[in-house]
Amino acid sequence: MSGHSKWATTKHKKAIVDAKRGKLFAKLVKNVEVAARMGGGDLAGNPTLYDAVQKAKKASVPNDNIDRALKRGAGIESGGAEYETIIYEAYAPGGVAMLIECLTDNRNRSASDVRVAVTRNGGTMADVGSVNRLFSRKGVVTVPMQQGENSVSEDAVLEAALDAGLEEVAAAGEKWEAICDPNDLFEVRKAIEAAGLDYDSAEVVFVASFVHSVDEVSVAEKVFRIIDALEDSDDVQNVFTNMGLTPEVEAAVNSDE
Repeated sequence: MSGHSKWATTKHKKAIVDAKRGKLFAKLVKNVEVAARMGGGDLAGNPTLYDAVQKAKKASVPNDNIDRALKRGAGIESGGAEYETIIYEAYAPGGVAMLIECLTDNRNRSASDVRVAVTRNGGTMADVGSVNRLFSRKGVVTVPMQQGENSVSEDAVLEAALDAGLEEVAAAGEKWEAICDPNDLFEVRKAIEAAGLDYDSAEVVFVASFVHSVDEVSVAEKVFRIIDALEDSDDVQNVFTNMGLTPEVEAAVNSDE
């Protein structure tokens, strides 16, 4: 599981400049709109929408932006676009596998953006299915290890959600990742909340079935360059890799930030 965790940790530590923040807001708002269109605008009856709204709020997206996206998705206001989810597959330098999740209203534009970001930074596009088979979809609830004056232990997360379908708990920097089957995500998130624990996000992600260890700083930097280029695209929602950094490489990468 550390392939997902290592990247989540490194990504979390990177400073968010205004331009990146604006793009993040736009992507979170798009998630809200799509969730409302797929399952209706009732937060109580649409757990995917509830989690999308909570994630946007925790990232400090203005409430007005969230409300308008919800109304567009639910058809209460006009102006919503028809988005579709597309998964692209690629290999970064060093043989690191990448899954690139897009939410787009223009398939040709997103395909072009992804191809340019990958190939111009030393990566290659992969055949359909060749990378996807290395990942599985999992529900992941991220729980901060420190909540106020209290430290949250791995056992506390396990005890809170084991009966709700929790499969395992993995450390990801200063957070715990509560991992479960995607169909159990709602119940696991509810159980964690019911235990009085705060959480940062609850979403379905791709988790690598094995970690591809990177022990060269130069290779890690090339992979991060591709990820940064991909995330500059408005259509790219998430980038998942099977990269795991050795402690030495992780320390070197973080010291450069």
